[in-house]
Amino acid sequence: MSINTQAELDGIQQIGYIVGLALKEMIAFTKAGMNTREIDEYGNSILAHHGAVSAPLKDYKFPGYTCISINDEVCHGIPSENKIIKEGDLVNIDVSAELNGYYGDNGCSFVVGQDINHLSPLVDASREILNLAVKRIKHNTRINEIGDLIQKEARKRGFQVIKNLCGHGIGRKLHESPREIPNYKDHYNRGRFKKNMVIALETFISTKAQYAHQTDDNWTMKTNDGSFVAQHEHTLIVTENEPIILTAINGI
Repeated sequence: MSINTQAELDGIQQIGYIVGLALKEMIAFTKAGMNTREIDEYGNSILAHHGAVSAPLKDYKFPGYTCISINDEVCHGIPSENKIIKEGDLVNIDVSAELNGYYGDNGCSFVVGQDINHLSPLVDASREILNLAVKRIKHNTRINEIGDLIQKEARKRGFQVIKNLCGHGIGRKLHESPREIPNYKDHYNRGRFKKNMVIALETFISTKAQYAHQTDDNWTMKTNDGSFVAQHEHTLIVTENEPIILTAINGI
């Protein structure tokens, strides 16, 4: 989507704020001993309070309101009463929603309670690299330059990137053009970011694996070697200078 009117700007800012708020509140709500279904339902209650509806449920009939992934689950984890959060787990919550025809999307990985698995460096790397990438995006920047930056920064810190998951355009649908904003330098991707373009930029930083694989539930993506993966995501509007971050709520 490209923002061309004040009404479009207002609409995309409103849903960006709502998904950012829902993500922040869900992170604060999450504690060891909870199951992921109750966290998901809590998140949906926040969306519903603001009149928004779950985007993955609406657009793809995903069996949950939000995606909640644990440890070696990379993304698209299905909320379940049988998935119990434990102390030290790496949890990723991805919240995307629609309101009045506009979509917002954001995600965050975090460690629950004490970091007994020593995953804070991975989480910090994912967040820091996303922030670095955001600052580099402006009108006419090559998409593959951002992927190159993400991969190089991950390697500097001793990590890898997941190559078959990526950011995307967003706005009037959850997934729009550009369809792929990879975490590595894809030499075949010659696209550029353009002023007023709305995108969901996300990192997938891995302890070891470079690919995620779909599991038998046909939704959840996992590493096949037990690698941990941290993801962070913001919805942005591209400008002539630094982007406008629509989903930033108190540093999340």
